[in-house]
Amino acid sequence: MRILIHAPEARRWQEALTRELCPVLPDIEIVTTQEAGECPADILVVWKPPASLLACQQSSLKAIFNAGAGVDALLSLPDLPRVPIVRLRDAGMGALMADYALYGILHFYRDMDRYRRQQIDHQWQEQPLADRSAWRVGIVGLGTLGQACARRIRAQGFEVQGWSRSAKQVDGIGTHHGNDGLTALLKTSQVLVSLLPDTPETRGLLNEQRLGQLPKGAVVINAGRGTTLDPDALLTLIENGHLRGALLDVFPEEPLPTQHPLWQDSRVIITPHIAAPTDVSEGARQFAADIVALTRGEPIDTVDPATGY
Repeated sequence: MRILIHAPEARRWQEALTRELCPVLPDIEIVTTQEAGECPADILVVWKPPASLLACQQSSLKAIFNAGAGVDALLSLPDLPRVPIVRLRDAGMGALMADYALYGILHFYRDMDRYRRQQIDHQWQEQPLADRSAWRVGIVGLGTLGQACARRIRAQGFEVQGWSRSAKQVDGIGTHHGNDGLTALLKTSQVLVSLLPDTPETRGLLNEQRLGQLPKGAVVINAGRGTTLDPDALLTLIENGHLRGALLDVFPEEPLPTQHPLWQDSRVIITPHIAAPTDVSEGARQFAADIVALTRGEPIDTVDPATGY
């Protein structure tokens, strides 16, 4: 069996998968496109691969392993081989994503945005501290990462509610689903955390009309996919005073164009898609377990191309 890797830190993936798989599957060959080119493989481990790599795998390929949680770049490729697609379900990203979301919540809850502006004006003024229970956090996207964030934020004393396309139950978290459920969540969330995947149903979901349903003074955190939120609509609602500010890690176009006015708005914090980087060692352990199961004919969790996750 040959595994071909095309991903950032390909050498690290190669070393980690070799460490995990060779004791179990001694005849396995693990190579990178840097050393073997676009050679035929039984399994691909990829992140945003070129279409040409997929085109030359039609006959031998048994599965594609996506070296990240989002599969939108992969599913958008033409002539994608009809083989199982496996994505990273957590691989340490849940804890990092929860860190990021909690930082954003605490930044605004503890008035650090206001204190920063006061510092610029040489102003010494204490802001009244609200009760955490009054800061309800709404999370849209209740997959593995969304549920990890919900549990972590709730443990810090904030009331948390979540939304998903179809009904889900999460212990200790109020849940909503469907269009009516999204409206109910938006109208009652002081903080909106978006962890939605990029799918046809989610693109542009958080537009001006829906963001306008948030309470006056609400905060937006987007660490899912940039295509789900309209940045111009967000900026309009911040400029007219309806929204207080935002923490944004992802954008429809990345990098965010240098001329975009979001860069200059002091009420917005911009980070370069770093909310939950992949832990290669953890990812290799997950993939290795799935590859072994695949060779044994055992079931594994795969992506549904129709839903995008």
